[in-house]
Amino acid sequence: MTTTNKDSVLLETRRTPTVKQPSFWQSVIHAWNGLCHTIRTQRNAKIHIVVGVVTIGLAIWLGLEFLHLSLLVLTIGAVLAGETINTTVEAIVDLLSPEWHEQAKIAKDVSAGAVLILSLTALVIGLLILGPPLWEQLAVSRAG
Repeated sequence: MTTTNKDSVLLETRRTPTVKQPSFWQSVIHAWNGLCHTIRTQRNAKIHIVVGVVTIGLAIWLGLEFLHLSLLVLTIGAVLAGETINTTVEAIVDLLSPEWHEQAKIAKDVSAGAVLILSLTALVIGLLILGPPLWEQLAVSRAG
């Protein structure tokens, strides 16, 4: 297939060879393997999981409403998704630039910065949702 750009230069586009798509369940297995790789190899992913489990446990103990619990789960999921995307960026950069390069450093730093934004946002959301009922529970415990 050929197309022309505004300068009338012929450009040839390549068709990708047809590759059989894996089954749905095979795709789920690949995704699970990727998630396990992230958890196994990334210290911060482990930290995010522990904080997430503690947060959900605290939310259940405080008897939070379903909507608040759902917002916490969504927020925790966003942080974990960000961590997996960061792991992907790091793997691709390491593959394409095995030696140190300023642009590779920038790509990794920016990707890690995105996870930092998600983590700080999750912290604020957690404090806004858990703070008041936790404070109330602590006040009741001291009074009684």
